[in-house]
Amino acid sequence: MSANSAEPAAGLSVVLVKAGRTKIRYAAALLHDDGTRLAVRAPWAGDGVRDFGFVRFEAGDVFTEYYWRDRWYAVKEVRTAAGVLKGWYCDVTRPAVLTGTELVVEDLDLDLWRSADGTDVRRLDEDEFAGSGLADRDPGAAAAAVAALDELERLALGEDFTDLLA
Repeated sequence: MSANSAEPAAGLSVVLVKAGRTKIRYAAALLHDDGTRLAVRAPWAGDGVRDFGFVRFEAGDVFTEYYWRDRWYAVKEVRTAAGVLKGWYCDVTRPAVLTGTELVVEDLDLDLWRSADGTDVRRLDEDEFAGSGLADRDPGAAAAAVAALDELERLALGEDFTDLLA
């Protein structure tokens, strides 16, 4: 498989859960699993175009996604079909769980974007997180989520951000 291939391998499903329900499920190729960090590659799995104003996700885009079993976030490298780097979309999540061929990740509403050139680092969806009620339901998870967003922002503002993915 080439570095920019969007062809998912059969059998591995990424399941994103939000508020106890499956938000999206999609096929992905498992690239790496060292017992702590997993890397998968998948084509854009959303319906149509998702335009955030600062980046567009669209058919043909390829996501190389990094998940950790011991960290409260996931980092998704986003490239065009031609392999041009758009940037990194980072999700604050509970640690990933791989059971058989299903990788389950619980989205905790907080996100961060880092542009390809590193000049645009922005925190996203803090209002959604505040309205989610997580701080009341699970204060420990809420604190871990906020700490994860702070860590992601610190890393994204640094020159060695991509070392996280090496």
